Amino acid sequence: MSGGVDSTLAAALLVEQGHEVLGGTLLLVDQPPADDAPDPEAAAAALGVPFARWDLREEFERLVVAPFAASYAAGRTPNPCALCNARVKFGLLLDKARELGADALATGHYAGVVSEGGQPRLVRGADRRKDQSYFLFAIERAALPLVRFPLGGLTKDAVRVLARERGLAAAERAESQEICFVPGDDYAGFLARRAPPGAFVPGAIVDAAGRQLGEHRGLAGYTVGQRRGLGVAAGRPLYVLALDAGRNELVVGADEELWRRDLDAADVNWLVDEPCGEFRAAVRIRSRHEPAPATLAPAGRGAWRVQFDDPQRAITPGQAAVFYDGETVLGGGWIQ
Repeated sequence: MSGGVDSTLAAALLVEQGHEVLGGTLLLVDQPPADDAPDPEAAAAALGVPFARWDLREEFERLVVAPFAASYAAGRTPNPCALCNARVKFGLLLDKARELGADALATGHYAGVVSEGGQPRLVRGADRRKDQSYFLFAIERAALPLVRFPLGGLTKDAVRVLARERGLAAAERAESQEICFVPGDDYAGFLARRAPPGAFVPGAIVDAAGRQLGEHRGLAGYTVGQRRGLGVAAGRPLYVLALDAGRNELVVGADEELWRRDLDAADVNWLVDEPCGEFRAAVRIRSRHEPAPATLAPAGRGAWRVQFDDPQRAITPGQAAVFYDGETVLGGGWIQ
């Protein structure tokens, strides 16, 4: 429980269904909460359920924050929420739930788990604007029978209506879009404190042919598809095409150069039986991207090659490529 409207309503619905509910939250970072931060303990008390708090700061630093900073330093754009879900929320927290003898771990994610042929399947949330299945691709398949998503069939608007009807204090609370360990969304400040020194060594801005156009401030400050803040006057809009950490070069070009048909996804995690060979699926390359039809083929050592039917814009190393069959999440991996 965060104290926000999603997790509070999820808990309320479970109480109404007759479940024995324990509300819990995780202490993940050292920074003090903001004055207007939601209070999960008060939310649990209002529902009449017991509450627990687990200190996982050390584990969160090791499993999520350090890899996040290292990934930026290597010229990649990481996805810490997917890492946190796999390693912390549906990893360490699920272990805590088991230790307590709980039958399941429930969260306020907009996703679902359904049974197909007696096997649980992770599916997209009914609210396409809020669907969070993309961020859940890396959880272990063995966790699926043990998780519940009470909001999976609801829209965000419906969640607020149901929360108001129940008089929940969180009903009107605005939701945060920030990464929890980057206060104020100040990526530059966070990375300046945490990334290795080499992450902010200035270097050349070059075009695809290698011609130098300017100087960047350090690769950690850029991501594929970025247009603003390049500081290059070229008479036409320029976008980041790639971050070459080996050469410490920022490669830029026109929008049409951002479109590609293929990618390699490594460390693929399967939530269904792994396919034996080439197959068709729809593939999502970021959380706001509509899954695009593609052919997938094994590439060895847990990697898969994705060939899209149509070019996709700004395929970004470090982000996730998540595979779908209709509503079902098949699995996914990390874009190389």
